[in-house]
Amino acid sequence: MKQGADRDDERAGTAPWAERVNAESLVRAARAQGVTDARVLEALRTVRRSSFVPKETLNQVGCDCAIPIGQAQTTSQPSLIGLMIEALGLGAEDVVLEIGTGYGYQAALLAKLARYVFSVERIPELAEIARHNLKAEGVLNAEVVTGDGTLGLPSSAPFDGIVVAAAFLRVPDPLAAQLAPGGRLVMPVGNGGGDLVKVFESRDNDLVELRVLCGARFVPLLGANGFEVR
Repeated sequence: MKQGADRDDERAGTAPWAERVNAESLVRAARAQGVTDARVLEALRTVRRSSFVPKETLNQVGCDCAIPIGQAQTTSQPSLIGLMIEALGLGAEDVVLEIGTGYGYQAALLAKLARYVFSVERIPELAEIARHNLKAEGVLNAEVVTGDGTLGLPSSAPFDGIVVAAAFLRVPDPLAAQLAPGGRLVMPVGNGGGDLVKVFESRDNDLVELRVLCGARFVPLLGANGFEVR
């Protein structure tokens, strides 16, 4: 695929010192936002963000900001991703479901922390790019599925953690049902624009809200159990 080849050529020329400087900048930003988990910080340090953004945005990879990835989508700022991942409380043997793959950056971070990551992406073009990026970076324990993320992935459930990278007014019922007992779900709740990132936990066959993590702006969650696809 020519587009993928172009991205590889561009990234092959990224200087190692620049990669290190960018990584440490993102780690500092995550710490400033309250991320303390050493495993999460190490994932931010070792996953090359430059491998998961469009080539024309490579000059932004050291910035703790959202980056457009096409298809009216963005990849969130790393400090926010770090906060959300940390709130999952993942263990090394956990299996995680991600809704909204984008270019695969968050999936690559999750793969550093969990045994296996399933990621559902609604837009086929983005799913293809994410698969390419993850394979190119040697991420073997993450699988990208094209589909409606609001349906979850029942064939691979239950999940020890679920993270949703788009906002809806409530947690979709299929996602709540696919969370393992004691598992955590993190997602922005709102109409896509002025949202509250909330942490939930599965207790006694019920989904319990634990806390509000932060405010943020996300794209809306589209699908059968989300906002209508237009």
